Amino acid sequence: MIPAFDFADSSKYAPIPPRSRERFAHPRPASSVLGEAVHTRDGRELVLRMIEPGDVAAMQRCFARLSPQDIRRRFLHAMSELPAPMAQRLCRIDPAIETAYVLMDESVTPAEMRGVGRIYVDEAANSAEFSVLVEQDWARIGLGALLMQRLVDDSRRRGLAELWGYVLQENRPMLELCKELGFTQRLMLDEPGTAQIALRL
Repeated sequence: MIPAFDFADSSKYAPIPPRSRERFAHPRPASSVLGEAVHTRDGRELVLRMIEPGDVAAMQRCFARLSPQDIRRRFLHAMSELPAPMAQRLCRIDPAIETAYVLMDESVTPAEMRGVGRIYVDEAANSAEFSVLVEQDWARIGLGALLMQRLVDDSRRRGLAELWGYVLQENRPMLELCKELGFTQRLMLDEPGTAQIALRL
């Protein structure tokens, strides 16, 4: 039996940030029909939209700005680059079984990808695996929470029973965020340092 993880001792983790509704004002429509504008607490604006096949170059530039720690937390192993075929696959989703949101910074040219959140649906299990990544300079201002909430909402619209993912135990911000959203956690005995977190929908 895999033991349940005890969240009772919150002293191990960084303080929980304000809830999503406190981080963001009500989004206003973006000038582009492709997404909506969201504002961070420090006044920066990003456009939240679905990922597109044309986002390959922006995704590769985003990857190049990630620290080795960020890469390991997202992919669970070290990677020195994001190969073009992999980036193309990540940007060309099958909407029947995938959803992927990106946060685009249109204040620069070309527009830069600052965050991405996605789910992969396992139809047989009626569940989906999620992943979320936010660029380091844009972390801790609520963007991960925004992406996670959209993924939860999308999973519920699909009628799925569960949303789950793997998180390194060292990734305390993600563990705290998922705790805030109601996820439970269990340790992976065959993968030391890794936890599976899950939300019943």
